[in-house]
Amino acid sequence: MSDHAADPATESFVAHRNLLFTVAYEMLGSAADAEDVLQETWLRWVGVDLERVRDQRAYLVRITTRQSLNRLRTMARRKEAYVGSWLPEPLLTTPDVAEDVELAESMSMALMLVMETLTPTERAVFVLREVFDVGYDDIAAAVDKTPVAVRQIAHRARKHVDARRPRRSVSPRTTRAALESFRQAIETGDPQGLLDVLAPDVVLISDGGGVKQASPRPITGADKVTRFMLGGLSKLDRPLSVSFTLINGSPALLVHLDDELDGVLALHVTDSRITGLYYVRNPEKLTHVASDKPLGPR
Repeated sequence: MSDHAADPATESFVAHRNLLFTVAYEMLGSAADAEDVLQETWLRWVGVDLERVRDQRAYLVRITTRQSLNRLRTMARRKEAYVGSWLPEPLLTTPDVAEDVELAESMSMALMLVMETLTPTERAVFVLREVFDVGYDDIAAAVDKTPVAVRQIAHRARKHVDARRPRRSVSPRTTRAALESFRQAIETGDPQGLLDVLAPDVVLISDGGGVKQASPRPITGADKVTRFMLGGLSKLDRPLSVSFTLINGSPALLVHLDDELDGVLALHVTDSRITGLYYVRNPEKLTHVASDKPLGPR
C-alpha cells in the first residue's frame, strides 16, 4: 500500500468518473466524444478550489454538462455532413446496467434517437432530471438558466420525448427470445422466420458512415426489411456468424464475417415482436464493443 494517498481532486474525479461518462454519453450518443469531454472536465476540475465546493458530485456533473453542451454544438455540424443515417455509438455494457431498468431504457438506441430530436439544452435538462434525478437548482447552474426556466424546459422536453417514445420494451427474456428467433432466421436465410418475428411496421436503420454499405434511409415494413437483409446476406462471400451480447443495457447481436466484426445489431421489442432494428456498421463506432463499459451509478 502506498504511503501517499491520491490528492483529493483525483480521488473525487475517479469516484465519480463512471457517472460523468454516463452523463456525457447520454447527452452525446458518442463514447469517443464522451471520453474527450471527461478529459476536458478533468482539466477544469484540477483548477478548482475544492474548499469552496459544497457538493463535489454536483460540481463535476456541472462541468461535464457544460463541456457536453459545447461538444453537442460541434457535433451538429458533423452530423449535417454525415453520410446516410446516424445512430448512437454502441457500448458493450455489464449485466448490472440491464438490471437498472430506467438506465437501460434511457440508453436504448430507440430512446437515444428520440433524444436526438431535442435541442442541446433540452437534452441536457432531460438527461440530468429524468435519468439522474438531479435537482432543478443544480441543473440551472449547469445549463446557465434559472430554476424556473429549467422546470419549463424539463416539462417541454418530457412532453416531447413521451410523444415519440417507443412503447416500453419487454423483459430481457422476451427480448432474448425474439433475438434468438431473429438470429436463426438470419443464419439459415429463412424469410418466413424473419416475417414471424418482425412486427408489420418494423423499422430498420443502418449506419455505415459512408465506409460500409448501408441503406441511406430507414426501411419500414416487415416485407421490405426481410428482402433487404436476406438480399444483402445472399451477396456475402464470407462465412457469417451471429452471437449474443449486451449493448447499451439490452440484449443485442454481434455480427461477424469470418473473424472480423461487421457490426452491432440492437433492437426494440414490443409484444414479443421486433419493432425497431438498429444496425451499426461504421467501423469508427465499433471501438467500444471489445470490452464492457462500467456506467453510473445514478
